[in-house]
Amino acid sequence: MNLKFTVTQSELSDLLVNISPIRPVFIWGAPGIGKSALVEKFAEDVGLACVSLLGSQLAPEDIIGIPQIKGETSQFMPPKMIAKKEPYVLFLDELNACSQEVQKAFYSLIHERRIGEYHLPEGSVVIGAGNRSQDGAIVKTMSTALINRMFHVQLTADPRQWLDWAYENSLHKWVIDYITQRPDHLFSQPPKTEEPYSTPRSWHMLSDALKEYGAGEKDVPWQILQVLAFGSLSPTHAGTFLAFVKLLGNKNLLDEIIKGSARWPASPGQRDVLYFVAQSFRAKLLLELPEDKGGIDKNTQFLTHRAKAMIKDLSHINIELAQMIVSSDDGKVLPEWFMVEIIRDLPRLAINSR
Repeated sequence: MNLKFTVTQSELSDLLVNISPIRPVFIWGAPGIGKSALVEKFAEDVGLACVSLLGSQLAPEDIIGIPQIKGETSQFMPPKMIAKKEPYVLFLDELNACSQEVQKAFYSLIHERRIGEYHLPEGSVVIGAGNRSQDGAIVKTMSTALINRMFHVQLTADPRQWLDWAYENSLHKWVIDYITQRPDHLFSQPPKTEEPYSTPRSWHMLSDALKEYGAGEKDVPWQILQVLAFGSLSPTHAGTFLAFVKLLGNKNLLDEIIKGSARWPASPGQRDVLYFVAQSFRAKLLLELPEDKGGIDKNTQFLTHRAKAMIKDLSHINIELAQMIVSSDDGKVLPEWFMVEIIRDLPRLAINSR
């Protein structure tokens, strides 16, 4: 499923507070985007225990229980982990990875909040979550009957909200500083090949690994840093993260180039650093240049003036990187008024710029 509209972390929390007490909610999203963590945080915020069931590992009897003879009749006894006396949050993770038989077992639990004769305590909340088929995860077609029993939302990663969370949870400084500069690297679409890729979860894993090594600028051998980065992130992001670490001794290099007090790193041995700084510059332009030229203030006017000079200087070092800054290959486009000025002043960059 791919819903037309998406929600951020804070928007999802607000939806859960308002909707889940009256209707079951199903959260769609890519692996590692933070679905489980947000549900656990929601349960903590509303003061309820959270019981998580992993759909991909369940059999029908894990939900409906087993029959027990009582007198001349029998009744199903629900599993202990579900049959609570106090209200709680029942989190059905990877619900769409269940077999059809397990999905059927969930019908009455989701729709009527009961299993056989057992009813969830008043005030309990049922939340489901699952990955999308386009993410390459193990998913099964969800029956229309099950889909129609839940309210559906699709979660997207919001870098600013994730950074707030990262600060609160004291993630490693390198990770926080990198995502601050490259918020577009927080999440990448799952690859079709078997390789790591960047998600909020994988950045958290990298942070944990760096902390375990006590990583400071000179504390971890370069070979180990490469293993950690390429073992958790998309290959492209891992490479630029390592270039960022190299730059820690001069982390203000981009600002200094913009001011005119430094130049693009041009030596062959600094190619990865050059690539990182060029990518960071493109990200800065996308973030700070207004769509309407009439919205330019003094600071933006200076940035625009310097940007044209910097792109021209970069084109003499590496024309492909200069073209990368003004290209739209990633689906993100610099303001049209800026592109008109670039193509007018630097016509050779017009190739591949659109």
